[in-house]
Order: sequence, then C-alpha cells, then structure tokens
Amino acid sequence: MTQIFLTIAAIFGGLSVAGGAFGAHALREKVSERMLEIFDTGARYQMYHALALLLVAILMSRLEIPPTTLLVSGWLFIIGVTIFSGSLYALSLTGIKSLGAIAPLGGIALMAGWGALAITAATIKF
Repeated sequence: MTQIFLTIAAIFGGLSVAGGAFGAHALREKVSERMLEIFDTGARYQMYHALALLLVAILMSRLEIPPTTLLVSGWLFIIGVTIFSGSLYALSLTGIKSLGAIAPLGGIALMAGWGALAITAATIKF
C-alpha cells in the first residue's frame, strides 16, 4: 500500500502543478475571474493533499505494522482530492453550477482523512 500511496501522491502533485500552470496561462482569457479562482482552489487543495498523502506513505514505510487509521487516512485523501478538486475543475471549465454541490462531499473526505491521521499520531509509538 505504501507504494500505491506514494505513486498516487506523486501523480496528484505533478497534475496539480500542471493544473496550476494551465489555469494561470490557458484559462486566464477563457473563463471569468471567479471560475479561475475556483480552478486555482482545486489545484491548491490537490497539492496540499498530495503532500499529506506523501506523509502517509512515509509513515507507513517507517512503521512495522501500520495502523488501520493510517490506511484509512490515505484512502480518504485520495477520495477527497478526486471529488473535491475534480468537481471544482469541472465546475470552472463547464460553468455547471450543480457541480459545486459535490465539492463539500470531497471536503468532508479530506477532513476525515486529517482526523484519521490525527488518531494515528495520537496512538502510535515512535
């Protein structure tokens, strides 16, 4: 699982950089300032959680038996980024307002991922 999380973290990080560049250069003249802000929010949160997933992978590699909460945290970060950032990208590119209603579900998954990581930190022995 460590390798999967590390690989997905690297993919999320690289795609976040690409998305940020795309938003800053290709989208600037094509969408409204508000839609550009929404796209940028998706890219920023994707990068934050790529780094969080990288932390999860590093912790898993350091622990002899990783706790279930660490595994849960990693999957919640993956699900959260996919839903949260994905819905913001889709909203900003299509203008379909109903896509904005999906983003909070991804946000909940991201918050739950941080909660699971906090539980891990509070319960593991270093």
